[in-house]
Order: sequence, then structure tokens, then C-alpha cells
Amino acid sequence: MILFDIVFYLIAAVTLVSTGLAITRLNAVHAVCYLVISFLATAMLFYLLGAPLLAALEVILYAGGIMVLFLFVIMMIRGQGSQRGIASVVHQWLPALLLTGFGVFLAGLFLFADPGTWVQPPAVAAAPREFGLALFRDYWLPMEVASLLLLVALIGAFYLGRHADSKGDSQRDIS
Repeated sequence: MILFDIVFYLIAAVTLVSTGLAITRLNAVHAVCYLVISFLATAMLFYLLGAPLLAALEVILYAGGIMVLFLFVIMMIRGQGSQRGIASVVHQWLPALLLTGFGVFLAGLFLFADPGTWVQPPAVAAAPREFGLALFRDYWLPMEVASLLLLVALIGAFYLGRHADSKGDSQRDIS
């Protein structure tokens, strides 16, 4: 059990650090790469907590699909990150300080809380088949709205990429 706890907290630390780096990076491509690491670490946490379906959905939907779409949009609009620094030190360090404070709060909460009062997971989890049927039978409208939002983002990326080319700055950065 102690090995499980060590692995769990190490993966949780990777999640927190990579999320903090994703928030504080000025280069959008680097931020998205750190966010992918955060999503993969979150998927590992789901798997360790006994939810392999959520772990698979996290990898397929977020780390696989949405982050690739974000990278595609960034590359289409030529986002090379901000070349100017953040004017204020407060703006530069505020996300890191907030994340650190939240981490200290959670650590204190887990160290000093009584484990007997925690909510216990259900003895039997729903099967992936039941989850899939409920998702596409009962929640078909939100699924369609999400797919339309992704389609609009893709069309917008194409429009912005072609619109920038038609204005005359057709020189491409391959790096």
C-alpha cells in the first residue's frame, strides 16, 4: 500500500507541476505540450483510482484529440508565443503562487483530515457499455454540441490561416 501512495503522490506532483508550467509559459506551443503532460498524468491518476474508462477517455479525448486540435490551431495562426515579457512581476508569479497555495491547502487537508469521514467509492462501478449507451442515448445533444464546437474551431483555424496568407505575409516559419 505504501508503494501505491508514493506512486500516486509522485504522479499528482507531476500533474501539478506540468499544469503550473502550462499556465506560466509565454510560448503557446510549450504551454500546450505541458498541458498534454498534465492530461496524461491525470489519466494515470484515474487509472490508479480504479477508473480505467475515465483514464482512457482522458487520453483519447483530451490528450489525443483536443490538444492536437489546439496545436493545429496554434500552428495555423502562427502562434509563436509572446515575444515581449509580462510587464508586472505580480502577473508573472501570481499563477504559480496561487497553484502553490492551493497545493499546500490540499496537502494540509489530506494530512489533517480524518480518513473515516471521506466518501467511499461504490462497490460496483458501471460497465463501460452502460456508460456508452447512457452517453449516446440520454446525452446525445451535448455530444453533438461538443462536436459542432470542435468543427467551428477547425473551420476558424483554416479561415485565420488563409486570411493571414491573403494579406501578403505569406512567408512561413518552418521552425
